[in-house]
Amino acid sequence: MSDLRILSDAYIPELPNRYNGKVRENYDLPDGRRIIIATDRLSAFDVILTAIPFKGQVLTQTARYWFEETADICPNHVQSYPDPNVVIGTRLDILPVEIVVRGYLAGTTSTSILTKYRKGEREMYGITLPDGLRDNEKLPEPIITPTSKAFDGGHDEPLSGEEILAQGLLTPEQWETVSRYALALFARGQARAAERGLILVDTKYEFGTDKDDRIVLADEIHTPDSSRYWIADSYERSFAAGGRPASFDKDFVRAWVTERCDPYKDPIPEIPRDLVEQTSKVYIQAFEQITGKTFVPDLSEDTVLHRIRKNLAPYFT
Repeated sequence: MSDLRILSDAYIPELPNRYNGKVRENYDLPDGRRIIIATDRLSAFDVILTAIPFKGQVLTQTARYWFEETADICPNHVQSYPDPNVVIGTRLDILPVEIVVRGYLAGTTSTSILTKYRKGEREMYGITLPDGLRDNEKLPEPIITPTSKAFDGGHDEPLSGEEILAQGLLTPEQWETVSRYALALFARGQARAAERGLILVDTKYEFGTDKDDRIVLADEIHTPDSSRYWIADSYERSFAAGGRPASFDKDFVRAWVTERCDPYKDPIPEIPRDLVEQTSKVYIQAFEQITGKTFVPDLSEDTVLHRIRKNLAPYFT
C-alpha cells in the first residue's frame, strides 16, 4: 500500500488561521466558515499512534452519512464537501464539555466506565452503577458520561452534570439541550446500526454554539474514531465467554499497544506495517457496513494532499 496515499499532514499555507488538531486540520475563513480536513492520523491515549491509509476519507464520508441521517434531530455544522476528506462547516464556539453516551459496560481508556468499574468504582459521572455487572454487559439504559474538553492537548477529565453546572461550563438550558440531543442521536445511531448487523456501543459528541447561540452538532458523528461498534452476531457468544465482541473500531490497535506498554507512561512502540494495513481494511469495512455503500477511494492526483490543495484552491487567500 503506497505511502503516497497516506495523508499524515494537511498544512496548506495559502489557507488562513490554521489550527492543528489530533486528527483534523482546521482553517478559519474570514466569512465565518471553517475548513476541516480529516487526515489519516490515528489518535489514542492522547497521542498520535500512526497514520492509516484512506482513514480520513472514511471518517469524512461516514460522518457525512450520519449528519444526513440525523439532520431532523438537531442542527449540524455542515455546509459543503469540496473533497472526500474535507467538510466546510459553520465556525462554532465549541462547548468545553465532550458528551459521551454509553450503552454498555465497555472501554479501554482511563475514563471508560469499564476501567473504573474494574477498579471497584460504582459512582462515576454523577451516576451509580449496580454491583455484579460483567465486562461488556448492556446497561439498563444508555448513560451520559461527560468529560472536560482538553483544548490544549491535555487529558480529558470526567465530569458530572452537577459539576458542569457548578463550574459554569454550560448553562442549565445548554446542558438540557445537549443531553437531549445526545440521547436522541445515540438512539437513532443504535437503531440504524442494528439494521446493519451492528451494535453501537458508545460514542462521543461535540457541540458548539453559532452566532445566534444555537446548539449545533460539530466535528464528527458515529465514525469508527468517535464510536465503538461491535459485530452484532458475535456479541452473545463473546459475552458468554467473557471476551470482547468482534469490532472494527480502533480498540484492537489500542489493545496491541496496551499489551506492550502503559501508553500513558511509557514510550509507545512503532505500529507495524501489517497492522497499519489491516487497520485500513477495517476502516473501509466499517464504512461499508455502517452506510451500506461501497467505498471508492479517490485516487486522483499523485498524492492526497495535492488533490485536496486542488479542490480547495477557490478558498485560498
